[in-house]
Amino acid sequence: MSYALTASQVVRMLGDWRAAGPAYADLAEAFQVLISDGRLPAGARLPAERTFAAQCGLSRNTVTAAYRILRERGFLASDRGAGSFVRLPEPGRRTRAPYSLAARGAGSIDLAVASLPAPEAVLGAATRLAAGDLGRYSHLLGYDVAGVADLRRVIAEDFTRRGAATDPGQILVTAGADHALGLIIRLLSRPGEALMTDSPTYPNVIDLTRALGRRLLTVGLGADGWNTDVWKSALRQEAPRLAYLMPDFHNPTGLVMPDSARSAIVDASRRSGTYLVVDEALRDLALDGEELPPPMASYSTPDHVITIGTMSKTCWAGLRVGWIRASKPVIARLIGLRNLVDTGNSLLTQLIGLRVLESADSLLRERRELLLERRRVLVNLLARDFPDWRFSLPHGGLSLWVDLGARLGSPLAQAAGRRGLEILSGGRFGVDGTLESHIRIPFVADERTLVAGCERLAEAWREVVLSSRGSRRAQAAA
Repeated sequence: MSYALTASQVVRMLGDWRAAGPAYADLAEAFQVLISDGRLPAGARLPAERTFAAQCGLSRNTVTAAYRILRERGFLASDRGAGSFVRLPEPGRRTRAPYSLAARGAGSIDLAVASLPAPEAVLGAATRLAAGDLGRYSHLLGYDVAGVADLRRVIAEDFTRRGAATDPGQILVTAGADHALGLIIRLLSRPGEALMTDSPTYPNVIDLTRALGRRLLTVGLGADGWNTDVWKSALRQEAPRLAYLMPDFHNPTGLVMPDSARSAIVDASRRSGTYLVVDEALRDLALDGEELPPPMASYSTPDHVITIGTMSKTCWAGLRVGWIRASKPVIARLIGLRNLVDTGNSLLTQLIGLRVLESADSLLRERRELLLERRRVLVNLLARDFPDWRFSLPHGGLSLWVDLGARLGSPLAQAAGRRGLEILSGGRFGVDGTLESHIRIPFVADERTLVAGCERLAEAWREVVLSSRGSRRAQAAA
């Protein structure tokens, strides 16, 4: 079971749900949209029929009829005396397409991975300088589980400059953000315990949490951002050990969490005794000059908010340099845990990362200019080829979160795959079949690749739309 939602919370989430049909049918349809998009997560308990009817000024019969439709469609399960709980119909559970980063065939186009190619000039210069730096470390053993002292110092200085005073002893260098999150989950939770996150969320969080035997609790993320009332209720009721958030250019939506929501969620997680794990992987990729709120680490003490960072998105995923910022006791425990698994990052890789960070300003200017141009190209292509698709232009990050207007995300990804195009359906960012009306499209590829990719995507879209229409006609005839 997940957390319970109050009637007032559900009313706000539904918004203006009335259409031209009977009220009970419109209400059921509005609920189904929220469930399919992951804003009402599987397992959440809905308000009692009488309570909900009173809150929104409807007759109880209307709400009862709407709940009955949801049960018939497989979106609601009711247990006398316990309440009504969100669920997903079995077909929805089978719609998620498998995804793998295995080698693609010749001529394939990958619009699944949101990662930039290496900045060859910057990376080449940093590598040559780092090779010359190796001599200063030759008298040492050649590894340090915590990370090279100079690299930890530079990372700590950046946190301090942004408003979260940090000592180098609060930094652990990791092999990227996923490695960091895995260490945190292993250290601070036990199998069977819960990790709370947004829906949609970063797919590797879902996969990693499940692989480590933890439970996922999701809080729906709306088009206008984080619902702090629901977050506070969920944290209070469930008191999960860990909660994962990406507040800066959220993956996949591109949203930025406002200052008020940061403060409210940090406060609520402190009250529930929850470690808040904040992923800053995309923080430095602001594209429209937007000034971001202070880091969430600045709203609390280091023993409560744990921050993950990485160079994979700003520089190159092949560099494999990331970090964790936490309290010194937590860092010491993480070092002890890591020592059982590996002996730290490559010394040369860390020195390259250090040199890249020393020229971060010029690198980020170059990256932002590149992404702005490629975002423009992708937006124009989508406007030309897919005029009915909808998305909000993100002010940063690496991708667009596209609403197809129909639950065709997985069929579209499969049809694209048959044409040598890899894309991610919205289902990869949700749990148990949700978010199938979306896909994520990164704008990291060059113009030629984006043009060719959209041509294949248009062919795939025509196929799934025709197939969907044929299925509806067959059902009507039956």
